[in-house]
Amino acid sequence: MSAKRVFITGGASGLGRALANRFADAGYWVCIGDVDDGRGAEALAELQAKTTAHYCNCDVTKESALQTVADWLLSEWGGVDVVVNNAGVASAGGITEFPLSDWEWIVDINVLGVVRGCKVFATLMKEQGSGHLVNIASLAGLISPPKMASYCATKAAVVAISEVLTLELDPDNIAVSVVCPSFFRTNLAESVRASDPDSQAATQRLVNKAKLGADEIAGRVFKSIEKREFYILPHPEGRKIWRLKRWLPFPQFRAMMLKQTNRMMSKRNARK
Repeated sequence: MSAKRVFITGGASGLGRALANRFADAGYWVCIGDVDDGRGAEALAELQAKTTAHYCNCDVTKESALQTVADWLLSEWGGVDVVVNNAGVASAGGITEFPLSDWEWIVDINVLGVVRGCKVFATLMKEQGSGHLVNIASLAGLISPPKMASYCATKAAVVAISEVLTLELDPDNIAVSVVCPSFFRTNLAESVRASDPDSQAATQRLVNKAKLGADEIAGRVFKSIEKREFYILPHPEGRKIWRLKRWLPFPQFRAMMLKQTNRMMSKRNARK
């Protein structure tokens, strides 16, 4: 088989759909998984105009659903070259206000959804002798803004899992990448669970007013995946603040973050 094959969770909308189209434009066969069958059908029609494509209903909170996709890919396409664990949800709120039930919800999707995807597809890739796992985290997994403990914790976990796997799976010829974008225009705000209206509004505003859209981010991420880069930070400002956190003594970085947070709070209060 000459064409490469990719599977993307959460592939019916947002960054997942943008990545699916970018892979399709490059000649990949594209399989997308999602829980929204309506959007899945729309995305599939879009992809089929470009390449061989398939849609699977896939709930990443169920290992059996991911195993069903892996079995289909092995049976119908002879395997898979790239798997993008993209499905995720957003949250915002202070530590004393954000409900434990919402912690459990976001951990099950953002962390365990990636764990399930890596577990199932690393098994397939070991058997076929190669592959590339791409885990979508966030800049929030590298830096830690206030009122985002639950989201930051899940994305930091995805970074840690990826760092482990790039060492663990290297002997099996399986590459690993972790993608850490900052805010970009997407439908992620639709799924956000917030502990208060201010946190909800702030998250939606940061997403909706971002300079870059999902298509632009997907283009940058695709190029880095093709190069098999490990850390993929598509925003220049994200790379800058990550370097500052790594290089500055933490008291200085903390002071910088507090200053930036206070500035944002002042702007938000002025809008009220």
